[in-house]
Amino acid sequence: MKKFVLIVAGGSGSRMKNNIPKQFLEINSRPVLMHTFDAFIRYDRQIEFILVLPKKQIEFWNLLCKKHKFEFEHKIAFGGETRFDSVKNGLELIPGEGIVFIHDGVRPLVSEKTIENCFDTALNKGNALPVIQVSESVRMVEGSENFPVDRSKYFLVQTPQTFKTHLIKKAYKQANSNTFTDDATVLESVGENIHLVEGNRENIKITFPEDLVYAKIFLGS
Repeated sequence: MKKFVLIVAGGSGSRMKNNIPKQFLEINSRPVLMHTFDAFIRYDRQIEFILVLPKKQIEFWNLLCKKHKFEFEHKIAFGGETRFDSVKNGLELIPGEGIVFIHDGVRPLVSEKTIENCFDTALNKGNALPVIQVSESVRMVEGSENFPVDRSKYFLVQTPQTFKTHLIKKAYKQANSNTFTDDATVLESVGENIHLVEGNRENIKITFPEDLVYAKIFLGS
């Protein structure tokens, strides 16, 4: 089965308090986004990459590729006004049938085991959603009141959210909705059941400055 990874990288540096988009910030002298590529290259060098970037960031990315001698082949799709539009644009560059991993560009710490879990489940069941259990106490707030909830019933969602290509392409033919929080909810809205798999706890989405420190530790200094 042919494998594709669609990496969505449209973030800014606002919460990083940095003018450079967070996918281009460096960890151990290489941009975050290249470390994300590395995670999938280690899993399977034959995998085909589609990178979704805002049009205004493509020239900078190309300069970074030259600077860091990053020559791994990949297609580039233009980012849209919303993440939904960006993913839809990326999916249009995938030919034929296969398995597609849709992954956040700023999650460079995804493990090979998580990717493998996602592939195996998507191959057999059509889709896979990596999650981790909530490890801390959880409280729900309603108006001026709050109360505890059973944390064993809640999971944190990660990427790569993984699908048979024909299923997710069909789902993305519908109009966008404010009920879509990720790719799994897009597929779920057309009647497909979502299948959970075990993710890896270090697979964080780099959002804040301290996340870069955390990632540096795991990627090695």
